Amino acid sequence: MSVSETASVHAGLPRILQVRTKILKKNDELAREMRAGFAAAGVRVVNVVSSPGAGKTELLTETLRQLRDRGAAVAAIVGDLETDNDARRLAASGAPVRQIMTHGLCHLEADMVQAELAAWEAEGLAVAGLQTLLIENVGNLVCPTSWDLGESLRVVLMSVTEGEDKPLKYPGLFNTADLVVITKIDLAEACRFDRAAALAAIEQVRPGVSVLETSAITGQGLDRWLAAVQ
Repeated sequence: MSVSETASVHAGLPRILQVRTKILKKNDELAREMRAGFAAAGVRVVNVVSSPGAGKTELLTETLRQLRDRGAAVAAIVGDLETDNDARRLAASGAPVRQIMTHGLCHLEADMVQAELAAWEAEGLAVAGLQTLLIENVGNLVCPTSWDLGESLRVVLMSVTEGEDKPLKYPGLFNTADLVVITKIDLAEACRFDRAAALAAIEQVRPGVSVLETSAITGQGLDRWLAAVQ
């Protein structure tokens, strides 16, 4: 590559950064507006993030079912690159569910959520009448870090099957979490999960953050989890 070609390549880099900054700024502005609207309507919005296979869908299906059984008005939005498999699983709870297919995008953005809520309103579901809106983000521990969805609570899940050092490998996302949930705790012994090491890793990255240990299969920790999302 010639000097002029190198200069041309380098000259283009700031433009990429500027565009990204502009997009994030627009997202953050919209997210702030959405958060204010949710707060005014009394809707608790929970953004649930994890790597693929950490147990988001299983936990959220049980969450929707139990909250509905208690008379709560709940709904969910699910983000995936393709398929509506997870939305159909969540809908088995009886709660309203909408699927967002991102077609390759590794995270949800505020305008995607806003568009789904508008579509829901057009179909007769009064979002302002909800108590809790659960958002199952795309399975990824990197991309969702920077994208505010107007949530009241950002939750990061890590399962006992993933290893104790997940927070150390992905500190950016864990450092933005309001709550960390350790899932599949019923498998801890079989996986030789080192609970003390996991808690130490979480504390190192996000000192003082609340940590819940749950199992959607046995029900362990679900009462505390349900209290957190209501």
